[in-house]
Amino acid sequence: MKKGTCMLIILCLLMSLAAGIAAAEGAAAQVPELTIKRREIPDNEAMAFLKSIGVGWNLGNTFDAIKGDWNRKADEMTVETSWVGIKTTEAMIEAIQNAGFTAIRVPVSWHDHVDENNQISEKWLNRVQEVVDWIYSRGMHVILNIHHDEDQFLPTLEHKEASAQYVEAIWTQLAARFRDYDDRLIMEAMNEPRMVGHANEWRFDANNADCVSAAGVLNELNQLFVDTVRASGGNNATRYLMVPGYDAAPGSVLNDFFVLPKDTADNKLIVSVHAYTPYSFALEMPGTDSFGTQSQKQEIVSFMNGLYDKYIKNGIPVVIGEFGAMVKGDNLQSRVDWTAFYAATAGARNLPVFWWDNNVFSGNGERFGLLNRKTLSFPHQQIVDALMRYGGYEKLPEAK
Repeated sequence: MKKGTCMLIILCLLMSLAAGIAAAEGAAAQVPELTIKRREIPDNEAMAFLKSIGVGWNLGNTFDAIKGDWNRKADEMTVETSWVGIKTTEAMIEAIQNAGFTAIRVPVSWHDHVDENNQISEKWLNRVQEVVDWIYSRGMHVILNIHHDEDQFLPTLEHKEASAQYVEAIWTQLAARFRDYDDRLIMEAMNEPRMVGHANEWRFDANNADCVSAAGVLNELNQLFVDTVRASGGNNATRYLMVPGYDAAPGSVLNDFFVLPKDTADNKLIVSVHAYTPYSFALEMPGTDSFGTQSQKQEIVSFMNGLYDKYIKNGIPVVIGEFGAMVKGDNLQSRVDWTAFYAATAGARNLPVFWWDNNVFSGNGERFGLLNRKTLSFPHQQIVDALMRYGGYEKLPEAK
């Protein structure tokens, strides 16, 4: 046997051994035993509605995909598959529901599908509605939003008028299309509004004049969204509406610069936040691949306590519309531990959570895949098990 051939065989054996070890580690991952007690919550309609949402899932990297400068001439209908690589099917929605999820967030980017007057393409809107109907008709909750249109809803004084025109135009059309759907359809104003390209794009600084100004503009855009939807009548007059703070960060709705819009409906506004916490484990690359220290857990407890104390305890609903921890090597057990702790800590405070699923399982990008959309399977089933075991207020022990 030639030396090169021998080395190749040895390399293959080592790779097979490593794959076997990784598979064994994955198979051995267990959902931890937790005894987190649920907090007291007010007995009102909004808190009951949050309970009904249950555990949610994001149809990520799908309708939120955008053409990009290199792909401007592409057929608008191919955008749905341009990031995720596969067209959404009703079987995917069925698989998500069968796994125990009771709500789906449908992120949608619109700017590649509007004319010069911001009128949405009928073909694109029909396709979005088709998928929304698959979810809605199964008795699930569904969140519909404006997603990667950051340049169209910039919360800056310079862009304020154009942003307002865009937000009003899009929500006028969506409100008309979905006005007869009941409360299980939730409308979310915008996704992570921020000053794109600014030094403080991802960090709100109360001492920065631009940040303070942006918060003020965002308050106005949120108010415009609420007014636009409510004015369309039908069930839109009283449905639940979600509004975010700056970049949808928890801290941005815990400061005094964020103001809930005035509303003609009673307590039908939901505060929208995203939290990949702790960042070093959940989202940062490379960051850390392990979870379990007291300081890591405290980061989660701290921001959720803030949301509970300011909003939930006072009967005001909050939804964590995005969360997740991506694959970093063979860290499935840490991800399962994190998911269980995160879901239980949120559930104890009646904070529904929606896993961000971009259908990415390997490579160097953000690997948040949960449902393999080609095989309709869950490669990391233990994460789903953790979500189903601990996600939701009524699954946890009563407060004592």
